[in-house]
Amino acid sequence: MNEVLGVLAAMLSSAIGGSSVAATRYVVGMTDPMTLGALRFGIGFLGLLPIALWQRQPWPPRADWPAVAGLGALFFGLFPILFNASLIFTTAARGALALSTLPLLTMLVAALLKVEALTPRKSLGVVIAMAGVALALLTGLAAAPAGAWRGDLLMVGAALCMALYSVWSRPFIKRSGPVTFTTMGMAVGATALIAISAASGGLRLLASAGTEQWLAFLYVGLAGSTLAFFLWSFALGRTTPTRVAISVTVNPVVAAIVGALLLGEPVGWNVIVGLAAVLVGIGIATTGKR
Repeated sequence: MNEVLGVLAAMLSSAIGGSSVAATRYVVGMTDPMTLGALRFGIGFLGLLPIALWQRQPWPPRADWPAVAGLGALFFGLFPILFNASLIFTTAARGALALSTLPLLTMLVAALLKVEALTPRKSLGVVIAMAGVALALLTGLAAAPAGAWRGDLLMVGAALCMALYSVWSRPFIKRSGPVTFTTMGMAVGATALIAISAASGGLRLLASAGTEQWLAFLYVGLAGSTLAFFLWSFALGRTTPTRVAISVTVNPVVAAIVGALLLGEPVGWNVIVGLAAVLVGIGIATTGKR
């Protein structure tokens, strides 16, 4: 049952992340990647802290603090900088496809670090899910600005940060709890980003933000950060890194559907078939022997 809950939590986290991509794209032009990351995880930390105090889960032991801080700087510091910067250079469709390399990267990292065995079944599931993402985003891949490859590479770098975090964080989550571990790591990343943004003058740009922009900031912070990353850590404590990571293939498909509903972007047969392929791939990779 824990395995099933972990996979479902990871899929819900990725679906929320997909819906927050549109909000990120909406505000990324009026600020810089570090300031946007500072807002996202600053708001996310303020949302998680009361939950952590209310649940009374054990906090990471003192011996784990250096590792928790390092993982927090990696995932809640470097990852959002690369993620937000990539969307400046490339389209949402190409960026989403680049991020969908996460399951493959996680599978390879886990195998290299001898954390999780590389099996043909999981490999097949990852390939099918990634093919489903490519099919779902088929209509958006052709329209790419000049130099979009820079954004694609930045997004692959962000996916690598996420893969390393997913593999390395699991034992620390088990020794404390998903909420307390995520809260402490998010505090480290948010503090670093706020300090850098303040020193570079990025926070001053927020003075010109209107009501709609602040609503987008709040959504990205509370839903795309507090809820999504709590669910991600919850999943990592209950199933293997690859089974968690493959759920990220839900992210771009949900983003395409939300874009169709809210922005009037076209949805063709490829999105429906692509979503079906993603679900089949996840089913293959997350079932069978552990």
